[in-house]
Amino acid sequence: MSEETTPIVAAILPSIKDSRDVKNIPVEQLPTLCHEIRKTLVEKVTKCGGHLASNLGVVELTVAIHRVFDSLHDHIIFDVGHQSYVHKMLTGRCDQFDSLRRPGGLSGFPKREESPHDAFGTGHASTSLSAGLGFAQADLLDGKDDFTIVVLGDGAFTGGMIHEALNNCSSDLKLILIINENEMSISKNIGHFAQELAQLRSRPAYLRTKTAVEKILEHIPLIGKPTRRLVSGVKNAVKESLYGSNYFENMGLRYLGPADGNNLSEVETLLRRAKNGNRACVIHLKTVKGKGYEPAMRAPSQYHALPPARTGDTAAQNETTLTFSQTFGQTLTALASKDERLCAITAAMQHGTGLIPFAKAYPNRLFDVGIAEEHAVTFAAGLCAQGYHPVVAIYSTFLQRSYDNILHDVALQKLPVMFCIDRAGLNAADGPTHHGIFDVAFLMHVPGMRIYEPYNTQRLSELLCALQAEGYSSPVAIRYPSGKDDLTLTAHFSPDKRFSLATGSYCDFDPETPPSTLILTYGRICGEAIRAKNQYKSPERVGIVYIEKLFPHEELLEYLDRILRQNHPPKKLIFLEEGILRGGLAMNLSFALQERLAAKMLPDIRTLAIRDSFCVQTENEPIFATARIDAASILYELEH
Repeated sequence: MSEETTPIVAAILPSIKDSRDVKNIPVEQLPTLCHEIRKTLVEKVTKCGGHLASNLGVVELTVAIHRVFDSLHDHIIFDVGHQSYVHKMLTGRCDQFDSLRRPGGLSGFPKREESPHDAFGTGHASTSLSAGLGFAQADLLDGKDDFTIVVLGDGAFTGGMIHEALNNCSSDLKLILIINENEMSISKNIGHFAQELAQLRSRPAYLRTKTAVEKILEHIPLIGKPTRRLVSGVKNAVKESLYGSNYFENMGLRYLGPADGNNLSEVETLLRRAKNGNRACVIHLKTVKGKGYEPAMRAPSQYHALPPARTGDTAAQNETTLTFSQTFGQTLTALASKDERLCAITAAMQHGTGLIPFAKAYPNRLFDVGIAEEHAVTFAAGLCAQGYHPVVAIYSTFLQRSYDNILHDVALQKLPVMFCIDRAGLNAADGPTHHGIFDVAFLMHVPGMRIYEPYNTQRLSELLCALQAEGYSSPVAIRYPSGKDDLTLTAHFSPDKRFSLATGSYCDFDPETPPSTLILTYGRICGEAIRAKNQYKSPERVGIVYIEKLFPHEELLEYLDRILRQNHPPKKLIFLEEGILRGGLAMNLSFALQERLAAKMLPDIRTLAIRDSFCVQTENEPIFATARIDAASILYELEH
């Protein structure tokens, strides 16, 4: 076992039961505390999974914040919240880290319900400053002296909301914006703002000189402070001529930095200066992502988010099998060799969406726009209007941010943009902020949109190829889950099974002699349907329809119409959906069948979907059980 992963017996960290305890630690012991935090992070995160590199980089910064501010009164907001693990350790939750990202355990993001120290939930990027402005403005209206501290990764500046919020920052707010610059969001940051930060980084000598002069002037009796005010105007003019102004000062905000964000003393000094300044302030810190853990420092992108540790047979199983994301990336790269106008767009997720092979093969046709999903979609619409064939690779949970752009910029103009929607369905480890359960419902509202969900990686590849072969005629969305194939599902719908590809669906029965109960579903949740069928006392009386073409579904309705008009039609239909009930596929199909068929022809229709919930998983319960769409729930409907 390497030094980095050796379990430790900490001397200081376990004694911290509340953030106020951090203030009482002697200065000479703080390096030891930071070392213990890093060792604990590596031990726990490599075991439980989670975001490692980003948290290793903010250890000193977070310790300094808790030494200067009080998180029960001041408001500390992290953007994105995956860099809040150290904050959780320092606010009484260190002994809960074995439950990190597990059902009923610690969330991987700040969570208001979890702790009063978590001021605001931030599972998506670029939201923190807008929220922070709300906190700070409310305190100003209430006459409070509380501070709002926003810890903002530089990658979040690629999102437009940050700049919208900066445009509304007022200098009289007790707001401190800390830029944690590590030149990374997940992939390396791109864009003009990253270049602006690079220019600001070249000016540390100016900051040191400025600080020294201010201290000297302040200690001169009688004339010191007036002289400092007089010099301030001259200083600004000289600074403007020598260095130029910067983005934040042009917004009317005080700017401190850049400074070494991994130097605890330096960070604490700047925080106290900002606090004493009693006005809105920007502190610019340069940190090292993965600090203190050599593998993460060498490859921060690979250590951005780790899966839970696997051992034995689990670790060896299917290691050579491609994930859905990898299959998408490889297939798209192959298709790009046949289509010179095919291009890929991602919002800071080259690794997550499997686009690294495409980026290497066709760097001029890969566009990483940063954490700017709305821009990604409208940018794709512009490319499409000029005759290119853009493919937008995006997580389901982030696609929500671009709903207006899909409607107004793509669909209204009938532009055939392709959306490849990763992480579809419930994502237990990251929790509600990352569940992909809303996209089917809102995309079905979009005129002209086609929606597919292939049941395995082979079908994903075949579908991508088929869509390219047919040409580009309308917007299309292909959604798929994280990870690899469900082997049960793949075996159940193997090539020798009956299927109806013409209707965009598969079935495990003869449509001419349907069983008495049909389960209609799509996505990996179909595996739960198969398990329920196998556990049922009369499995031959149950048939499963896998719906690959989710929308439009006229062909599927006609197919079901024919089955239900037979002499011995099914008596029960069970719709099963790993998505929200209201407005989802199950509800739409159920209503459509009721409109098509006379009341006397309608079977008993049941629906299992996520009902009015963000689906917060409870302890010792699988995520499908929490949503009541698991095999046991299906079996109950079969038996009653």
